[in-house]
Amino acid sequence: MKQFFAVFGLLAVIMFAGSAFLNDAVVTYKVDLNQSTVAWKAAKVTGQHNGFVKVKSGELTFTEGLLSGGSFVIDMTSIDCSDLQGEWKDKLVGHLKSPDFFDVQNYPTSTFNITRVIPQGAGRYKVEGNIEIKKFKKDIRFVANVTEDANSVKAAATFQLDRTDFEVKYGSGTFFGNLGDKTIYDEFDMTINLVASKLSKQN
Repeated sequence: MKQFFAVFGLLAVIMFAGSAFLNDAVVTYKVDLNQSTVAWKAAKVTGQHNGFVKVKSGELTFTEGLLSGGSFVIDMTSIDCSDLQGEWKDKLVGHLKSPDFFDVQNYPTSTFNITRVIPQGAGRYKVEGNIEIKKFKKDIRFVANVTEDANSVKAAATFQLDRTDFEVKYGSGTFFGNLGDKTIYDEFDMTINLVASKLSKQN
């Protein structure tokens, strides 16, 4: 009986130590809002526009040195345009913020949550997750490149979204006919560059 309890106690110690080791290997990095950027590019028949939105919050999780999860929130009220100035810029930005597009008064943030990460080697990952814009959620997947040093990480990815998946249909040739050169294409590009600093180890 003493031998049984001795073995049981040893197994408990080993399991606890193993659990502590695994937890100790999970590290969270907090997104640096000043250094991180989210760029957008959208096109229409007569040309294209590009700009930025700001990251409001976010974090990335690493397990045993590999990206394993994360999420971030985008401040939709910060939508800006980079290729226009003055009145034309104000007009476009105001329209993008209006109910015709992203209705930022009612939906001031968008979110992205990682649901699965597949390491590809050399800092390359296949990332799966869901993005929510307005009240609509869409599963997406893309390739991300991640570099890591002692105290920070950088993650970069470019992917394409279809705005009509989020009920943004203004000027869409898919839903409206005879738009001619006023047609705005459904797909737009997002380029994300996140910089994050080590926050803590989970216990």
